[in-house]
Amino acid sequence: MRVLLMGYGSRGDVEPLAGLARALRELGAEALLCAPPDEEYAELAARAGVPHVPFGPSVRALVTRPNPSPEDAFKLAPELVAAHFDTVAPAAEGCDVLVASGLMPAGARSVTEKLGIRYVLACFHPFGLPSSHRPPAGRPGRPAPPDADLRTLWKVDAERVNALYGEALNTHRAALGLPPVDNVRDHVLTGRPWLAADPVLAPWRDTTDLDLLQTGAWILPDERPLPAGLAAFLATGEPPVYVGFGSMAMRGAPDVARVAVEAVRAQGRRVLVGRGWADLALVDGEDDCFAIGEVNQQALFRRVAAVVHHGGAGTTTTAAVAGAPQAVVPQIVDQPHWAARVAELGIGAAHDGPTPTFESLSAALATALAPETRARAAAVAGTVRTDGATTAARLLLDGA
Repeated sequence: MRVLLMGYGSRGDVEPLAGLARALRELGAEALLCAPPDEEYAELAARAGVPHVPFGPSVRALVTRPNPSPEDAFKLAPELVAAHFDTVAPAAEGCDVLVASGLMPAGARSVTEKLGIRYVLACFHPFGLPSSHRPPAGRPGRPAPPDADLRTLWKVDAERVNALYGEALNTHRAALGLPPVDNVRDHVLTGRPWLAADPVLAPWRDTTDLDLLQTGAWILPDERPLPAGLAAFLATGEPPVYVGFGSMAMRGAPDVARVAVEAVRAQGRRVLVGRGWADLALVDGEDDCFAIGEVNQQALFRRVAAVVHHGGAGTTTTAAVAGAPQAVVPQIVDQPHWAARVAELGIGAAHDGPTPTFESLSAALATALAPETRARAAAVAGTVRTDGATTAARLLLDGA
């Protein structure tokens, strides 16, 4: 079997696909990873042992560009639709199935229709799926209007997706002799998306009206050793608190590194600062702080006192598997929901809003660093599945 895995988005949208690709290879299937052209995604494909087919513009360049505008989405959407037909379609030739994920893969299902192959839509959280229980995911601090019913909100959500992708998608479909799509969102999702998230961390029965197939999170095993400087820092004192926000630019919290370092120090702890796409840096030359780039978080999180992060699905899962207490400072979309779930499980704290102050982050850290939180995090770690990628790979091979 030959499987094309495609996703456009941040690292959290691509690394799970690399995990599935590796699992497919281990079961004797052939896989390709179609992902943005950023170097780190090529490295993920290399770690999975599969070819990297670049498509779309650099995600990191988009996220970190100065002066972003809401109009940027209306420029990017048709460009990505075109990339599905111009780049993804040729890569899918000779494949038996296409697994699509990430930022609204509007053209992927059309590619499979034209080629006559299977299509699977995978999501890494259930919070943005149509629901009669909750409004569409959005940004913290932007609640739904109090007089808006859920049916109206989800209708507006579908209209927003149509406005972004509909014209471009239907133009390409017409060129292939395919009929137009009147609801792009539901066309992409299908009636049964796959949910690549852990059942303990992301129970979904009350989150969406769709019938999901939940496999567990798709984790790419990481055997890389920690850099020598980091290993030496870890060995010279008590476990530090890790602070990092992954692919978030953190424009709304430009002083977050200073705030975090001061709050962690106030708890009597050393600090590891993950630079990430916000390019966080040390605030002084004291030897109780150390800055790192991209490293093996699976190994690192087992050696820290707590993890302060943005609440991405991947980071939340990695910290949970490691048994590391978490302080989640959510920024966008699904992240407030992951923060709430961390607090609900008792494995950490949910920061109120995306912009921490010394006082607010100190309060979250006090909860995360409490002995009972660490004990609970260790207990939950033993219940989190790590075989999701293998489960999904077997389902693909079995034609599920």
